[in-house]
Amino acid sequence: MFLKFPIYLCPHFMREKIIHKASELFLTLGFKSVTMDDIASAMGISKKTIYVHFNNKTKLVEAVTFHLFDTICDGIDDICEKAPNPIEELYSIKMFVMHHLKNEQSSPQYQLKKYYPQIYDALKYKQFEKMHASVQESLEEGVKTGVFRSSIDVDFISRMYFTGMTGIKDNMFFPSEQYQMNYLMESYLEYHLRAIVSEKGMTILNNFINNQS
Repeated sequence: MFLKFPIYLCPHFMREKIIHKASELFLTLGFKSVTMDDIASAMGISKKTIYVHFNNKTKLVEAVTFHLFDTICDGIDDICEKAPNPIEELYSIKMFVMHHLKNEQSSPQYQLKKYYPQIYDALKYKQFEKMHASVQESLEEGVKTGVFRSSIDVDFISRMYFTGMTGIKDNMFFPSEQYQMNYLMESYLEYHLRAIVSEKGMTILNNFINNQS
């Protein structure tokens, strides 16, 4: 006869709980300022319990980073399946990402780059792969449906889009005390779309922006 253990005693369940709570704290307060003691205290567990699942803070930061990446990728895939057109698709993705990263109030990408450069480099590569493929598909759909100009270079623009989205998160160029991340993403998205839309796309874009204001 097998004994049934409560789910909260399951090692996988505890590991997921730690990742979830650490994600909240890291995104709200920053990767650097949150300690293992802070996470243990917030969860009401001992620090030793965290170390059972993660050898050190770097391993936890890595797990949190790629857990968030996978969650966001799943959400983006769902949005792409349901969006009525490529323009609203990009705006929906922006809203979804900002929500999951808590409006990036702790500048998570900047902190990763500064304090955990190896994790940042690995994440950036995975982000590029995902965004390049996703945006390329969206651009192709936009050209096919007449929303984007047929003359655009899809591969070049998808790479430029990633470069721009990465660039606006660089605190050296866009200091957080001067620019809110939501403003930067909104402004860059409109800048990007106005450069590639057709007349049909421009009408959709203007109507969408006017309805949002």
